[in-house]
Amino acid sequence: MTIWKKPTDLAAIRRAARGTLDETLGIEITGFTDDSISGTLPVDGRTKQPFGLLHGGASVALAESLGSLGCYLTLPADGSRGVGLEINANHLRAVREGVVTGTARPLHLGRSTQVWEIRISDADGRLSCVSRLTLAIVPGGPASG
Repeated sequence: MTIWKKPTDLAAIRRAARGTLDETLGIEITGFTDDSISGTLPVDGRTKQPFGLLHGGASVALAESLGSLGCYLTLPADGSRGVGLEINANHLRAVREGVVTGTARPLHLGRSTQVWEIRISDADGRLSCVSRLTLAIVPGGPASG
């Protein structure tokens, strides 16, 4: 059984990313399972730090993009939205080139908070970063202001 309450239309999601940080960094949402969302990030001049390695902030941007989108897609279509409270990341392996892939899965889907774990791996499937994103759920509807 799927966790998604809104359509997981990749074309629409990609259109919505135009003009955003995701587009600037080259983040692309690539797919869904019943309980996860995946996306890629190129390791290139946009995303490397001065020593030629994938910038930790770029990994965190991928993690937050995946977790935030996942949160949005699990909420009812009543105007509720998720806003980030905290994100952390453990950078486990340097990546110098290619593409990294992140996969986000919820650890907790509550009424007032969600917690997502995002695992980022290099092109050989080696884990490079583990991140956890906590979001507050802001209710929708007429009283939400």
